[in-house]
Amino acid sequence: MRVIAGKAKGRKLESVPGGGTRPITDRAKEALFNIWGAAVVEARFLDLFGGTGAVGIEALSRGAAEVVFVERAGVALKVIRRNLAHTRLDELATVLRGDAFKLLRVANWQPFDLVFVAPPQYQGLWRKALELIDRRPEILTPSGEVVVQIHPKEYEEVTLEHLERVDTRRYGSVQLDFYVREMSD
Repeated sequence: MRVIAGKAKGRKLESVPGGGTRPITDRAKEALFNIWGAAVVEARFLDLFGGTGAVGIEALSRGAAEVVFVERAGVALKVIRRNLAHTRLDELATVLRGDAFKLLRVANWQPFDLVFVAPPQYQGLWRKALELIDRRPEILTPSGEVVVQIHPKEYEEVTLEHLERVDTRRYGSVQLDFYVREMSD
């Protein structure tokens, strides 16, 4: 696992020991950032279920203005902090220890341009996070986007009031679903 482009290009990232996280593959991460393109530059970015921090760190490396990492596991938090220090991108990062669902319900954040959701697989947590974001569309800027990383077998239709799925991409065992605020919001 490495940083693909930008200021920290080529830097290797530490993994979280054990099987509690599922880091995005370099192939899927590179494709995701190619899709986002210039939208990452100066973006406010929320990395829910931060894991290793690889996606948020990639965003910082490519010019994001700020990344907020949310993670509840102590081991993963240490890995995120070490990876941020190793890439020298820690000045633009906020690392929060806590339950992502509780924070989605109560946090008073400035709106984010990009939100990345990659919880543990096969527990329906992606759906719960997406529904909470949908209930609080003010978490996103008007042109904000949410990307959910799941295994393709996990996908099921979700009824949402403020968000709509606009794209799906598959990279092996990684599926990325793209949601934006509906135009009426």
